[in-house]
Amino acid sequence: MTVIGWVQIVLFSLVLLLCTRPLGLYMVEVLEGDGGPMARGLRPFERLCYKLFGVDAEVEMHWTQYAFALLAFSLVGALLTYALLRLQGVLPLNPMAFSTAAAPAYATTMTADLAFNTAMSFTTNTNWQNYSGENTMSYLSQMLALAYHNWISAACGLAACLVLIRGFSRHSMTTVGNFWKDLVRSMLYILFPITLIFALFLVSQGVIQNFAPYTEATTLEGVKQILPQGPVASQEAIKMLGINGGGIFNANSAHPFENPTPLSNFVQMLSIFILPAGLTYMFGKMVRDTRQGWALLATMFILFFAGVWACYYFEAAGNPLMAAHQVDCSTKLLGDLGGNMEGKEIRFGLANSALFAVVTTDASCGAVNCMHDSFTPLGGLIPLLNIQLGEIVFGGVGSGLYGMLIFAVLTVFIAGLMVGRTPEYVGKKIDQKDVKMAMLFVLAGCFSVLIFTALGSILELPVKSFWNAPGATFNNVNNGGPHGFTEILYCFASATGNNGSAFGGLTGNTPFYNITGGLAMLIGRFFMMVPALALAGSLVQKKYVPPSSGTFPTHSWLFVVLLLAVILIVGALTFFPALTLGPIVEHYLMWLGRLF
Repeated sequence: MTVIGWVQIVLFSLVLLLCTRPLGLYMVEVLEGDGGPMARGLRPFERLCYKLFGVDAEVEMHWTQYAFALLAFSLVGALLTYALLRLQGVLPLNPMAFSTAAAPAYATTMTADLAFNTAMSFTTNTNWQNYSGENTMSYLSQMLALAYHNWISAACGLAACLVLIRGFSRHSMTTVGNFWKDLVRSMLYILFPITLIFALFLVSQGVIQNFAPYTEATTLEGVKQILPQGPVASQEAIKMLGINGGGIFNANSAHPFENPTPLSNFVQMLSIFILPAGLTYMFGKMVRDTRQGWALLATMFILFFAGVWACYYFEAAGNPLMAAHQVDCSTKLLGDLGGNMEGKEIRFGLANSALFAVVTTDASCGAVNCMHDSFTPLGGLIPLLNIQLGEIVFGGVGSGLYGMLIFAVLTVFIAGLMVGRTPEYVGKKIDQKDVKMAMLFVLAGCFSVLIFTALGSILELPVKSFWNAPGATFNNVNNGGPHGFTEILYCFASATGNNGSAFGGLTGNTPFYNITGGLAMLIGRFFMMVPALALAGSLVQKKYVPPSSGTFPTHSWLFVVLLLAVILIVGALTFFPALTLGPIVEHYLMWLGRLF
């Protein structure tokens, strides 16, 4: 670790903090007010959207109506996406003739199971890709089938979060808002203006934006190389801001066409965190106590900094056996390079690679500027653990905050048990039904990750000793031993957490992984979103309870510490046995000179 590396990490954190309050205020004005300063220019488009939907935006919904509208809208989008992917061979804007008989030899076929996985992936804001984007998707598929969901899924997450916030901020009511109004305003007033500026910035940094056929170049060695093209800047902007993560290129944000400079890398990381951070202040503002929002943000920052430190530390330390060899190396060339640089871009270095890995897995983004599969065992454990905590450390657009609020409900419930008082959070008493919904949220994610990982380990691996000889491989897993198990565990954690990043050694484009991965994504999105909406429906009907001398203060550092403890106990300890079989045991085997 270096001083300049930590300066970059601290600078990133300070810029993020400076953006939190103004963005939170703007989102309150947009989503709960009259639309903010851009209302005059965008209001006609907003009315047009309502007219096209055929809805009255001023009629509010019960939580069940809201949930039905959200689920039905997502289902229709998923079905249309599946159809577009299967038909891309006969649709326009396909200069490379993907999914046709004239497709290049390197192209990936869009099979039925792969189309199902991809449709579920983008509908659920996961953007897991069991294909190489530049070798599979036409420009029309990228823009219409996939980028559409980058907007819609992010807006749906914002809408669901807004409903839960209203559950705490409203009193003695039965309605939680209007889904169509929340959806349209999230896209028009929040995502659209920021994405437009962001895309223009990316073009200025060298990110490509065109519809040209792929370019064939000849290298100095005389080898022909295909250079993919496409509308990258516009896709990249909403991919990062909407915390989607699925890129046009297989290398994602490690590709120079997507992320060419250190400045573009910095802004991309900032764009991942900026909306989730702003939502914490928005929550405090809407419940009329901004200290509540700052307490949640403090919890997120503590977990974020702990993850960055650990990931950066282990990647900077590298392989201890290699470090011992470097001392005896006369040239010390390897020592000058320092740490574990495998799978990382030199233009970003260790600090920005570790920071990006933690940012993208703290949020359910999944974009990468380095390969997580190449991390040291404990360095790779951090991104995996970030996802397994429930994607609540900033998390996805909206989904991160409503996940953190559910953990806050569990925390005050546990605190109430300790002192024998009815638990309260921001003026609402937490009863049995609320805790049940919170636990359903937690258990759905744990069930999906562990059950599908167990199935993958049994059904997709050959029957032989787990501790196979170095160099031997499992079926569909390029690495043996504990690292191969970690690849499977990461796959289903990422799918359930709607993250989308991967340990690249796993061959995911098989019927088993396409189907089970798609199901895990659905569970991680909707089986966790619906309990959050149900919790909001319960809370919004309750009366406001003024704080008394016996009320546990939920804006204090004591609450932050207790919330951290609950997150770590529920999240980390649930998966500790699985982590022991994977990255933890691999770390100790690495010290014995055994690599996988």
